[in-house]
Amino acid sequence: MGSEFCGRTRRETLWQTGAGFGAAALTGLLSDEGFFGKAVAADGAALAQPHFTPKAKSVIFLFMYGGPSHIDTFDYKPQMKGRDNQTVEVKTFGRGGRRNNGRIVEPRWEFAQHGQCGKWISTLFPHLATCADDLAFIHSMTADSPIHGSAMLMMNSGRVQSGHPCLGSWVNYGLGSVNRNLPGFVVMLDPTGGPISGAKNWSSGYMPASLQGTTFRTRGAPVLDLQAPNGVSRELQRDLLDALKLQNEAHAALHGGRSDLTSRIASYELAFQMQQSAPEAVDLSSETQQTQQLYGLDNDRTRDFGTKCLLARRLVERGVRFIQVYSGGAHNDDNWDAHSDLKKNHDYHALNTDQPIAALLKDLKQRNLLDETLVVWGGEFGRQPTAEYAEGTGRDHNSYGFTMWMAGGGIRGGVSVGTTDELGSAAVEDPFHVRRLHATVLHQLGIDPNRLSYFHSGLDQKLVGVEPVEPIRQIIS
Repeated sequence: MGSEFCGRTRRETLWQTGAGFGAAALTGLLSDEGFFGKAVAADGAALAQPHFTPKAKSVIFLFMYGGPSHIDTFDYKPQMKGRDNQTVEVKTFGRGGRRNNGRIVEPRWEFAQHGQCGKWISTLFPHLATCADDLAFIHSMTADSPIHGSAMLMMNSGRVQSGHPCLGSWVNYGLGSVNRNLPGFVVMLDPTGGPISGAKNWSSGYMPASLQGTTFRTRGAPVLDLQAPNGVSRELQRDLLDALKLQNEAHAALHGGRSDLTSRIASYELAFQMQQSAPEAVDLSSETQQTQQLYGLDNDRTRDFGTKCLLARRLVERGVRFIQVYSGGAHNDDNWDAHSDLKKNHDYHALNTDQPIAALLKDLKQRNLLDETLVVWGGEFGRQPTAEYAEGTGRDHNSYGFTMWMAGGGIRGGVSVGTTDELGSAAVEDPFHVRRLHATVLHQLGIDPNRLSYFHSGLDQKLVGVEPVEPIRQIIS
């Protein structure tokens, strides 16, 4: 008998081993009842089926970093016409602090009605306007912070503090990966760089690292440091993985549980499979010239974002659960953060993205993929109706009311819900917090947002927080 039993009587040994078996049985029963949270697979995914029949299988989140102006894009405010430079009483809170009045900046673009739904869309998005009947606009989004860093974390993880899993991580935790050859959560950044707070925006937080977002590049190797060093063959890599698995199994047999190698092995296994799958997924040579032109790959201005949108479609076809595509990076006018010259800023970023986004929607639709792919568009907040400075057309941040839209994946097209006031300064009808957006995404994937939890620090953590949250049912078909 092992040394751990030395010095014990037969009565003590029987009691302790018997109690151990009883504890194991009790643990199993409590786990089945959800007492310990969900069981987690080696790759970090929850071992569970969707709570109900899903409408969507994948999500593509088109993130307009910096905060596009809702009143210059999709939230038509005809009452502002002819009121340029008028001083009005309006509550604002942004980078410039808190104010009670400001100088109106009249929208710099014309609006026209589009589609059978008659949706008013500005001339900033002529291509996307042709998809009006597929889009569901949420005009009364609200968030907790008007500051980029915390607002980005809120939009991505539901919290203004760092350290929490992002939406893509929650999706893959709840549903698991469709395949073992590509990551379940892919992020594609702007060529100017990543957004403020960097990798915190696609972090898995307290969940296993295998659930964090993997950044893909549109040029060169899709994933940095993916290939093994020279001289290390795939056969040797396979042997090393097998050896690690045997070590992990031996630890489980001896100590009654998995070692800390479990999640690392899952990451190594994925990297091994991706060495062949990732290059093929980003190889656009098989796409027809017509498709490449549809996405704007023949135009210098649209090539980068068009490439990312086309890759997003290819990744959805290959079973990737969650893809996030960023427009805008770094600081100032490298993103949608229009503090000085609104027209110059939004003309630039809208031209880069309009054709590729419309192409993505049309391409998904013609391939019968839009019905099972949920597309989300928006930034971390909107813009104020008033100027930030004494001169110029720049707008400050606005988290009191802004616009986002969704399409596909069981979403009703050609509808608009919620309203802001006549100037677009704050939501006044059916305000929808960011958590409602997250709840809608999870719901369309077949997940009850109020039941999806991860046991951490003694609590059942949830993406949508402690209080029950309803999806935005007005836009669900």
